[in-house]
Amino acid sequence: LLAVSKTKPVDMLMDVYHAGARDFGENKVQELTAKYEALPKDIHWHMIGHLQTNKVKYIIDKAELIHSVDSLKLAETIEKEAAKHDLIADILVESKFGMKMEEVIPFVEKVSAFPHVRVRGLMTIAPFVEDPEENRSIFADLHKLYIDIKKKNHDNDTVSVLSMGMTNDYEVAIEEGATMVRVGTGIFGARNYVV
Repeated sequence: LLAVSKTKPVDMLMDVYHAGARDFGENKVQELTAKYEALPKDIHWHMIGHLQTNKVKYIIDKAELIHSVDSLKLAETIEKEAAKHDLIADILVESKFGMKMEEVIPFVEKVSAFPHVRVRGLMTIAPFVEDPEENRSIFADLHKLYIDIKKKNHDNDTVSVLSMGMTNDYEVAIEEGATMVRVGTGIFGARNYVV
């Protein structure tokens, strides 16, 4: 369970932390880095929003998992920054907006050759729908792709994460094989957008 804490204040995150959560997801680099500094060090931070190449250097040693890798350029930047820090960056390949299903396996194969990047799995953001059943086929298709990638990646079992499902549809996502769900509103309540 990934607690999506974007836009939420540190004291609210601490309440959720004290309730037992250790995995938090942020959408913006600036928010992740600020909360990383302010909160306990046993938190596992996830970068779940769109990541610009020029911002990778700020989170490379803070985010335990980068969820939204959707281009070779971004993967190459992550490789370069991870090499500078002498670490291995764990990533999820984003399928749907950034990348079509048939592009995913060749992309994973290319990125798997990078010495400082480890593909841990896939993520998707399904459309927001009133009836979660409408997303079942999207989740089922991604699960099939995830299994195909796991089979091709038989040398190691680093591919173990299928991140799909949010507050309104996580139950369907779990039924279709999600290993990680991203829940924000269900934990923190509705977001406060500053106008």
